[in-house]
Amino acid sequence: MIHIMSLNTVDPQISKLITLESQRQSEVLEMIPSENYASKAVREALGSVLTNKYSEGYPHKRYYQGNRYIDEIEELAMARAKKLFGVPHANVQPYSGSPANSAVYMALLHQGDTIMGLKLSGGGHLTHGHPDVTFSGTFYRSIQYDVDEHGFIDMDYVADLAKKEKPKMIVVGTTAYPRIFDWKAWRKICDSVGAYFLADISHIAGLIVGGVHPSPAPYADILMATTHKTLRGPRGALLMVTGRGLVKDPAMGDKIDKAVFPGLQGGPHDNVTAAIAIALHEASQPAFKNYAKQIVTNAKVLADTLLRQGLALSTGGTDNHLMVVDLRPQGVIGNIAAEALEVASIVVNRNSVPHDPNPPFYPSGIRLGTPAITTRGMKEKEMRQIGEWIVSVIKEVSHYRLPATKEDRGPFLKKVRTELQENKQLQSIRHSVTLLTKKFPVP
Repeated sequence: MIHIMSLNTVDPQISKLITLESQRQSEVLEMIPSENYASKAVREALGSVLTNKYSEGYPHKRYYQGNRYIDEIEELAMARAKKLFGVPHANVQPYSGSPANSAVYMALLHQGDTIMGLKLSGGGHLTHGHPDVTFSGTFYRSIQYDVDEHGFIDMDYVADLAKKEKPKMIVVGTTAYPRIFDWKAWRKICDSVGAYFLADISHIAGLIVGGVHPSPAPYADILMATTHKTLRGPRGALLMVTGRGLVKDPAMGDKIDKAVFPGLQGGPHDNVTAAIAIALHEASQPAFKNYAKQIVTNAKVLADTLLRQGLALSTGGTDNHLMVVDLRPQGVIGNIAAEALEVASIVVNRNSVPHDPNPPFYPSGIRLGTPAITTRGMKEKEMRQIGEWIVSVIKEVSHYRLPATKEDRGPFLKKVRTELQENKQLQSIRHSVTLLTKKFPVP
C-alpha cells in the first residue's frame, strides 16, 4: 500500500528544486518566445491520476481495458481542436512537435522523397529538413529555402526553387520568423509542383485561434501545432488534416493516425491529453482573443523601443509574438548578451541571425518574445521599460569580443560569467525587474 505523503516528505531534494524553479519563474521576465505559463487547471490535469493509465490505440479501439473515461477525454480534446482550428480531422496524441512532424513524413512520404523547408539559420526548425543530423534531413532528400539579406522569405525564389527541385512536401513554419505568412501564396507554390503543404504553426497557434494571425486551414493540407507556446497549454502537439487535405487524399487522416500510433509512439500520455483539452477550452473563450491581441501589441511596442534605442532587428520589426535582435553592429555574441540579460533577470535565448557568419553555438543574435509576460498582465508601458533595460544590458557588455581560437573560448566565457555576476549595473536592473514582477504575479 502506498501511503499518502507530500512531495517534500518523499523527496525533499526534488521538492526544494521545484520550489526554487517556481520562485525563479515568478521573479524573472520570461521572454523566450516558446515558453509560457500554463494555467492552474492545465497543471492540475497534468498531475492527476490520468498519469496512471495506459491507452494504446484510439477512442473505442484500445488495446487495453479500462479506457471508458479516457475515450471521453480524448474525444473532447479532438472535438475542441477541430472546432477551434476549423478542420475535419485532429489527432491529439503526439508527444511533441518533432515526433508530430516526423509522423507526417512517415505517413505521406517514402524514404528519399524530397522535402523543402526553411533553413535553420533563417528561422526554420530542425525537423524541417536540417541536413545530416536530423531524422528529416537524413531519411529524406532535403532542399532548403532561405531568407534574404533583410530576413524576409523571398517567395519568388521559393517558387523557382520548388519548380527546379519538385519537392513532394513543402513545410511552412518557423521558430524565429517575425512576419505574417501569405498562406494563399504558399498554396499556389505547392500546387504548381503537386506538393503536400504542411503548415507548422507551433509558434503562432494561439495567435491564429485568437484572430490576430491568418489561419492556414483553408490552404494547407496538414496543420501541426504544439500546444504550449502561444496556445498556453501543456507540452504536446496536435496534427490536423484540413478539408483540402482530405480532398487530396481521403485516407490522409487515417494514414497520419497510423503513423502516430503504432508508427512512432506507444500509448498516449492521457494526463497531457486532458490538459490539452483544457487549454483548447481556455483558448475558445473571449478573453483569449484579448490576450492574443495584447501579445502582438506588446511585441510591436517592444520592437519599436529596441529599434529607437539603436538595436537592429531581423526584418526591421515584428508582426507576431517574437523578434530576433541582430547584435553584429555591437560586436556582441548572443551567448554573452543572453547570459548578461539573465543576470539582470531577463530571460531570452541566444539565436542565429539570417546569414550568420558565426556558428550556431556562438550566434550573433538573441531571440525574445512577449507571450509569457503578457500572460502576467504586462502591457505597453512595461514593454517600453523592458526595452530600455535590454538596451542597457547590451551596452554594458558591448566591449566583450569572442576569441578567434576555439581553445580560448571556454576560459573566456567562464571569466565573463564571473564578471557578469559582479556587475553592479546588471544587479541594479535585476532589482528593478524584481520590483516589476511583484506587481504582475504569475497567474
